[in-house]
Amino acid sequence: MKNLKSLSKYARTNIYSYGMVIVAFVVVTIAQSMGMINNFLGGLLVPVCVYVVMALSLNLVVGVSGELSLGHAGFMSVGAFSGIVAAAMVRDSISSDPLKLLIAIVIGGIFAGIVGFLVGIPVLRLRGDYLAIVTLAFGEIIKNIINYIYVGVDANGLHVCTGTADNLNMENGRIVLQGPQGAVGVQKIATFGAGIVLVLVTLFVVINLIHSRSGRAITAIRDNRIAAESVGISVTKYKLTAFVTSAVLAGMAGALYAMNYSSIAAKKFDFNTSILILVFVVLGGMGNIPGTILATVVLYLVPELLRSFADYRMLIYAIVLIVVMLAKNSQKVKMLKDTILEKIFKKTKPTEVGDNV
Repeated sequence: MKNLKSLSKYARTNIYSYGMVIVAFVVVTIAQSMGMINNFLGGLLVPVCVYVVMALSLNLVVGVSGELSLGHAGFMSVGAFSGIVAAAMVRDSISSDPLKLLIAIVIGGIFAGIVGFLVGIPVLRLRGDYLAIVTLAFGEIIKNIINYIYVGVDANGLHVCTGTADNLNMENGRIVLQGPQGAVGVQKIATFGAGIVLVLVTLFVVINLIHSRSGRAITAIRDNRIAAESVGISVTKYKLTAFVTSAVLAGMAGALYAMNYSSIAAKKFDFNTSILILVFVVLGGMGNIPGTILATVVLYLVPELLRSFADYRMLIYAIVLIVVMLAKNSQKVKMLKDTILEKIFKKTKPTEVGDNV
């Protein structure tokens, strides 16, 4: 039988990535059924799934395309608030919570993709630090725009205005977005199961894109832009493909995240959120899908689980970051990891006919 090392990179990535997610889902489900997960830990399950999706989607831009984007939280906010509005519009007409959540996630992804396309056309002409600065500015612009928008829903449909809520001119309706206060009265319909499904969908899209013809073209542009252009690869087309796909996935994650809370404000999706997601990607490995998943889960849960140590929480988190970075660049650690994985996945060879004679 073939051992793990003899498999293709595509197969190994699928085994590691899908295996980690499925095992995590099974373990958490069993732990929940046995009452081993309290309300605090239960409240972290959906955000963990959301940040895994965010990190995987950003890896398309940073790891695969080789472009530094600091505005990923902006796409997350677009998906979050458009998803909230979509869910509010069908709140009374659709009774099924999973269907409402699906609509919110799809609408969030669509709107984030549209914004990503519009932003990506001019932005992707830039490179390096200039691209990082412009995407950072985009994230802040989105946050400030949302702070000025008021949205309400009544029997006549959707009402949108700026300034104050009095300008909505609604009749016995309810306000969905209240400017700087953000979204209020959100129906909490996000579930851990939905988060796992979104993670699996994201893995399917990202892994297959990376190993497709388009993915190879994106990688070629990252490695040598001039050589890629010389053989007829359209740089703008393929970079925009990765950027828009990343934006769509981020918007879907934002919608799921928003539907996990009763209220949420635009300040949650600021520059710090983009940097946090970038940290997950860098420490997990640029272009490394299983590493990104593992780093996101560990680095998100560590500060949350250390909240009881309020005075030392961030100090311990900083130490963990340093240890992870050192381990990531250590050849001994890599060899140990390969040895452990080989022992786990190694299969015994079948006994031949003459062995027992």
